[in-house]
Amino acid sequence: MTSATQLARHEVELSIGGMTCASCANRIERKLNKVDGVTATVNYATEKAKVTYPATLAPEDLVQVVEAAGYTATLPTPVEQLAEPEDPTQPLRQRLTVSATLAAPVILLAMIPALQFTNWQWLSLALASPVVAWGALPFHRAAWANLKYGAFTMDTLISLGVGAAYLWSLYALFLGDAGKPMATGMPGMPGLIIEMAGTPIYLEVAAGVTTFILADRYFEARAKRRSGAALRALLDLGAKDVAVLSDGKEHRVPLGQLRVGDQFVVRPGEKIATDGVVTEGSSAGDLSLLTGESVPVEVQPGEAVVGATVNAGGRLIVRATRIGADTQLAQMAKLVQEAQTGKAAVQRLADRVSGVFVPAVIMLSLFALVCQLATDHTADTAFTAAVAVLIIACPCALGLATPTALLVGTGRGAQLGILIKGPEVLESTRRVDTIVLDKTGTVAEGRMSLVDVHVVDGASEEEVLRLAGALEDASEHPIARAIATGAAARVGELPTVDDFRNDEGLGVQGIVADRKVQVGRWALPLNESLTMAKQAAERAGRTAVVVAWDGSARAVLVVADTVKPTSAEAVAGLKSLGLHPILLTGDNTEVARAVAAEVGIDEVIAEVLPKDKVEVIARLQREGRVVAMVGDGVNDAAALAKADLGLAMGTGADVAIEASDLTLVRGDLRAAVDAIRLSRRTLGTIRGNLFWAFAYNVAALPLAALGLLNPMLAGAAMAFSSVFVVSNSLRLRHFR
Repeated sequence: MTSATQLARHEVELSIGGMTCASCANRIERKLNKVDGVTATVNYATEKAKVTYPATLAPEDLVQVVEAAGYTATLPTPVEQLAEPEDPTQPLRQRLTVSATLAAPVILLAMIPALQFTNWQWLSLALASPVVAWGALPFHRAAWANLKYGAFTMDTLISLGVGAAYLWSLYALFLGDAGKPMATGMPGMPGLIIEMAGTPIYLEVAAGVTTFILADRYFEARAKRRSGAALRALLDLGAKDVAVLSDGKEHRVPLGQLRVGDQFVVRPGEKIATDGVVTEGSSAGDLSLLTGESVPVEVQPGEAVVGATVNAGGRLIVRATRIGADTQLAQMAKLVQEAQTGKAAVQRLADRVSGVFVPAVIMLSLFALVCQLATDHTADTAFTAAVAVLIIACPCALGLATPTALLVGTGRGAQLGILIKGPEVLESTRRVDTIVLDKTGTVAEGRMSLVDVHVVDGASEEEVLRLAGALEDASEHPIARAIATGAAARVGELPTVDDFRNDEGLGVQGIVADRKVQVGRWALPLNESLTMAKQAAERAGRTAVVVAWDGSARAVLVVADTVKPTSAEAVAGLKSLGLHPILLTGDNTEVARAVAAEVGIDEVIAEVLPKDKVEVIARLQREGRVVAMVGDGVNDAAALAKADLGLAMGTGADVAIEASDLTLVRGDLRAAVDAIRLSRRTLGTIRGNLFWAFAYNVAALPLAALGLLNPMLAGAAMAFSSVFVVSNSLRLRHFR
């Protein structure tokens, strides 16, 4: 019988060191997945391994598996303790600078016969040797380390190619008959290699390829660092210390000493230290750092605030409700990290190709060598073709195609308040054709508001609002709160109420300013104008409330769940993406149709119980539609999980956010449009990267095998392919 302990599974994210190409990532992934009960995904671009393992294993066991494969692994650091890593490009930059300085004259001497002087070959040897021995040392070291474990990677190809060119040159100079250079090109070999009076030398190939690959690694590391900058910036948003309030006195302490329940002070212009609830003061919060939304949000006592946002107004006292890894900032960072560590389906194909690519290229190189010799080509020509095949075929671009685009896309999304849970979400956004929108909290505000006031002749709107608002301010009913809030906003301070009474089913009454005021559904005669206003409001699905005093009806107040001002624009944006919007709500049909008409939605599904929302999604899927769902409440969680793509409003319930694929941090439906656009743009970038990476190898390998490509040009082309893929991905940083 299996125990609960055996069934329990844990997850850890390891930082991997020593990877140089996608083949390395593929090798580590295979080693981890061979361990019983372990499921692992290794991402070359982020240098992370996401591992799910049984409780019978310890994380240290996983580290040992990685180390046994010839790489390094470290356990994760808590998010709040993460610091910006040291610049990984510095040692590469030093190695590249020295190698380029030494390689440049070697290449020029080989390319330009006019520069060649007596015994110039020996100068080339002196300059090229440090490049091959020290500049290419990381490639040789990695190739040897992998060889000890029976593995072949991109470094194997580079080390073989550079080493073969250098050793051949040594043979030609010391044991062959390499002599004065002639101004003719090698027969059948367009390119840069100059034929000697005897055996040609390939020192410019050894030095040039090393320099090109080092340049590739440098720009790749620099680009990866830039593409991860969004996440590092997100992690760096939080405050570093906090003014804790104790016994009426402020004590500034490091953020790590703050505890749930502590009260702390936030002055104007300061960052809010952690998630909490305002206990004193009022202000406007600048949420742009987390949501991308520039409009400040007003906060009052009793309202929640988010850590890392900026207090743009008055002094606040806040009670901490969540700290450390539980805060919204930390959860956002965790979501982004998890998305960047995962793999899209398209990347798995590239990884399978990379896993067998290097051994296949070595075999192809040997095949090209044999075929060239068998077809009466010279040994020089055959050797050149074999080396060119080794160098041109490095699968670096294939390994970078998906993770770099995903890294940049998810990072940019975090800056805009869009959290993509995983790379598989990108595939879903491309296929979606129908989007179901929950009404309350998504299209509409989710709270009642006073939207209209109709008065009889002889009564003023200000007087009606002052009397009705004062009476309703004594009630806790949602409609009453809407009237009281709306009245206070328009006329200011409200008078007091005496003899307040709540008559269930009818409304409320009391004495305000020496007048007996009634607000509700009282059966009082209405004149023609009030009757028409009441009927029009009810036809539109709104709530009409009668206001009377001294026994006569004086006004009709119209209350409704107001549509968000940006919802109509958002619906138009969704339609422009080719999506068919559907409004889904538990409200009555009249209310639903009124809201739908206001925002431009044609199809409405109303009067649906929360438990039936899942069935609505399932029915649409049975009809052949690929369905996205946008919601924010607890009652939306199951439907979000059932949909092909779930989008949760970040202002909603945690359970809804957990069940979704995309989280929209700001409560604006336009963010859904941005999220789908960004996801599709990222997927398009990935597909473009993969196409060019595959096309490059498909086109270049036959040319190299036929001896039509110079090895140094092959090295430059290989480096360019990687730089192109990374640069193409970095364009996502400018997504608007």
